[in-house]
Amino acid sequence: MAATRSRKGSVSLEGKKVILVPYMESHVPKYHEWMQNPSLLQATASEPLSLEQEYQMQLSWSSDLNKETFIILDKDLLIGTFSHGQPHVQAMVGDVNIFMNDINNPQIAEIEIMIAEQSSRRKGLGKESVLMMMAFAIHNLGINIFQVKIGESNLQSINLFRKLGFLEASHSNIFKEVTLELQITPAKSEEMLGLMGTLIKHT
Repeated sequence: MAATRSRKGSVSLEGKKVILVPYMESHVPKYHEWMQNPSLLQATASEPLSLEQEYQMQLSWSSDLNKETFIILDKDLLIGTFSHGQPHVQAMVGDVNIFMNDINNPQIAEIEIMIAEQSSRRKGLGKESVLMMMAFAIHNLGINIFQVKIGESNLQSINLFRKLGFLEASHSNIFKEVTLELQITPAKSEEMLGLMGTLIKHT
């Protein structure tokens, strides 16, 4: 299937358990609240930012063509009917990102996942969000190799990606992190696209 570039912020993705929506300005206060948690900062290798810096970061991400960010909504927490273009802050539980930073191979992307809300963990939301993001990237961005860099102590995240078929590509003793990689074959691509769920276009 040919890759087509969707305008950033123009789509949401709906699965069985989650809805992925573009990261909006309205999401920033809740996101900032999450990133005051030392364990989340450590798990995501992030530095604490002020609220104003977080707003600036959201604006930067929304215009960066080498990055795609979706906020994860837990469908169990939705109030009323989902509407594309609305932030649905009450259902926010995390985010999923991809980065296309390899200038020598634009078909490689690094993926990150965070389920920040403790009550929404161990429900399969992270797995579904990763699968949907990868399917989106294959279809819209032509990605055929996914990588993930995870702290070696984050066994839960490492196990998640191993179950999805990622294999260890390298291990840095200096940074104490593992790089896992998944190459997308034609058969894997068809499998992933079948899992993407419903594409909700901006109207």
